[in-house]
Amino acid sequence: MKTLLALTGTISALILNPSTVSAQSDLKVAWELNEGVQAPESAYYDATSKTLFLSQIGSGGGKSMDGDGWITKMTADGKVTTAKWYTGLNAPKGMRSANGILWVSDIDRLVGITIADGKESAVHKIEGAKFLNDVAAGPDGTIYVSDMPSSRIYQLRNGKISVLDEGQHLDSPNGLLVDGNRLLIAGWGKKLDENFTEKVKGRLLSFDLSTKKVTPITESPTGNLDGVELDGKGGYFVTDWKAGKLFHISKNGSAETIATLPRGSADHAYLPDRKLLILPRMMENKVTAYDLSE
Repeated sequence: MKTLLALTGTISALILNPSTVSAQSDLKVAWELNEGVQAPESAYYDATSKTLFLSQIGSGGGKSMDGDGWITKMTADGKVTTAKWYTGLNAPKGMRSANGILWVSDIDRLVGITIADGKESAVHKIEGAKFLNDVAAGPDGTIYVSDMPSSRIYQLRNGKISVLDEGQHLDSPNGLLVDGNRLLIAGWGKKLDENFTEKVKGRLLSFDLSTKKVTPITESPTGNLDGVELDGKGGYFVTDWKAGKLFHISKNGSAETIATLPRGSADHAYLPDRKLLILPRMMENKVTAYDLSE
């Protein structure tokens, strides 16, 4: 139990021993990685370089400024090509690429890494950031990053950081994804305490990047939402970190649980052409890829 608590810092108050939670899933496992994995938070597939990147928090926990976090470079078939491709991060979480740069959130900074050579491209320290989480990229190269406990979203545009929006109407944003002219937001919940315990569960939201209007996709509180990816058919695959659930949410907002796992179902990747969903299972120190073709 002490090992589990050490992995997640201030999230520790949310944790139960995952061995006490029954995993229920009829999904077909394509591959699984459980060696060299320590608190994996995000899986991201960069189609241009045909590379799967995996962020690993390491042993220190989600808020530890310990330099113990790293990025692993892999293939979509689960083969590790460079175990510690980029090191020296604190607690890396969400990732997304734009113009050959992999952008990674790292507690209170946004780190850019050149994909071609794995070298640092830029570091943007964000004053006032508490717990930067997911990263999204717009078609114009704008980078968005969520700060969950502040219920705030920052943007990096033309080399400058600014606040895109903030407030409880964002449901303490965790997962982000740009889809055309809207930003999809997977909300953790409203009115968090210091242990990230919410008064109201989060929803899947749509944020219009032109008008800043927020429209709920799921009208009712849905869960402690983490990752969000398009399913290629107008719907979404969304994870619930706290409940360990993997949802399929239709475009009209109806949510179906397609897998229930131990706590820690984090920020997944989805490859629609292969119908392959790659899920970091943070509290179990492993990554599982599911074949959703059947």
